[in-house]
Amino acid sequence: QVQLVESGGGLVQSGGSLRLSCVGSGSIFSQYAAGWYRQAPGKQRELVAQMLVEGKIYYTDSVKGRFAISRDNAKNTVYLQMNSLKPEDTAVYYCHAGVRPIIDYWGQGTQVTVSS
Repeated sequence: QVQLVESGGGLVQSGGSLRLSCVGSGSIFSQYAAGWYRQAPGKQRELVAQMLVEGKIYYTDSVKGRFAISRDNAKNTVYLQMNSLKPEDTAVYYCHAGVRPIIDYWGQGTQVTVSS
C-alpha cells in the first residue's frame, strides 16, 4: 500500500521560510510525478508545484520565484522549499504522487500558517 507522509508545516511570520518534506513508500517518486497541492479554507485544492519523473517542473504563478520543489530518489522524498511566505500562502499542504485522475496517492496534509 502506497503511503505519503508529510512534515515540516507550522506557523511562520510573513517573509519567513519553511521546508516541507514528503516521504513516499517504495520508489513511488521514481514511478510517478510528485506534486504539492494546497487547500485554504473555503477554497478548492490547487496545484502549487509538480515535478515529473523526467525532472520537468511546474509552478503555479503565485509561487514562482519563491517556492522550489526538489526530489531525492535515494530517500524516496520530495521537498517544497517555501521562501518569502505571505499570509495568502496559508493552507493545508498535501503531497501527491500519481497520474491524475487515474492514479491518485495523497498524504495526510500539513498545516502552513503565515502571520502578517
